[in-house]
Amino acid sequence: MKLTVLIDNNTFIDRYFLGEPGVSYFIEAEEKKILFDVGYSDAFITNARKLAIDLLDTDYVVLSHGHLDHTWGLIPLARLHTEGVIEKLPARKPTLVTHPMTLSARTFNDLTEIGSLLSEDKLSGYYHLELRREPVWLTERLVFLGEIERTSEFEAKTPIGKILEGGAERDDFLVDDSALAYKSAKGLVIITGCSHAGICNIVEYARKVCAEDKVVDIIGGFHLLDPSSEQLQGTIEYMRSLRPDSVHACHCTDLNSKIALSRVVDLKEVGVGLTLEYQD
Repeated sequence: MKLTVLIDNNTFIDRYFLGEPGVSYFIEAEEKKILFDVGYSDAFITNARKLAIDLLDTDYVVLSHGHLDHTWGLIPLARLHTEGVIEKLPARKPTLVTHPMTLSARTFNDLTEIGSLLSEDKLSGYYHLELRREPVWLTERLVFLGEIERTSEFEAKTPIGKILEGGAERDDFLVDDSALAYKSAKGLVIITGCSHAGICNIVEYARKVCAEDKVVDIIGGFHLLDPSSEQLQGTIEYMRSLRPDSVHACHCTDLNSKIALSRVVDLKEVGVGLTLEYQD
């Protein structure tokens, strides 16, 4: 499997890409091409062009959850596909895989929408939709985990804004937050968006779904933004016992949390343009 970072908060020095507070990864696995999250703007498309990645040649678009920094790039992506059809370029109609609640309306304080700007009905014109709570195997080795079981006592306890469900607003605990897991030759590679479900919960559920205990790498946001001492310490102790070969914590992981993580795992830098490869 090959993973290329198209969007992250950071870019590397002397690599002239665009960064923004968001996530987008391009994954190539077992002859399938997967776009995981689409960031906030069209920056991931600009970066893909510089990296000679053709986003019209994609089998799956996977959304980790419904927040704006992971879904608002759907509008420029739809425009890219529309222009490709107009210009008669080779283009696929990919399958969009995500949790059924990812496309729900969301608010936060005075912000009237922090969720997807495109509805399920609109998206169905551009994608084959597969909205699932259960795990979805994209290839023999790569799985969308679906709704994450939440078993830890120190994660995913605080709502973020409100979500519209059944015509009523309620506290939003991001039950749609999910991730990918890849069964490499040496163990699991876990790919997250924001980890609102809890990074430890995600890893444990990935191990359960894949029937594999060894974790080779974790890449993505850990949602450790000024975390409580209980959450940070619980995460550190979990990672200490997990002993992954490496960790690529990025996006919504603050500096203090990275420093703390670096004391117990081999923490690697992440930036737009980073390419990671794992043995099949």
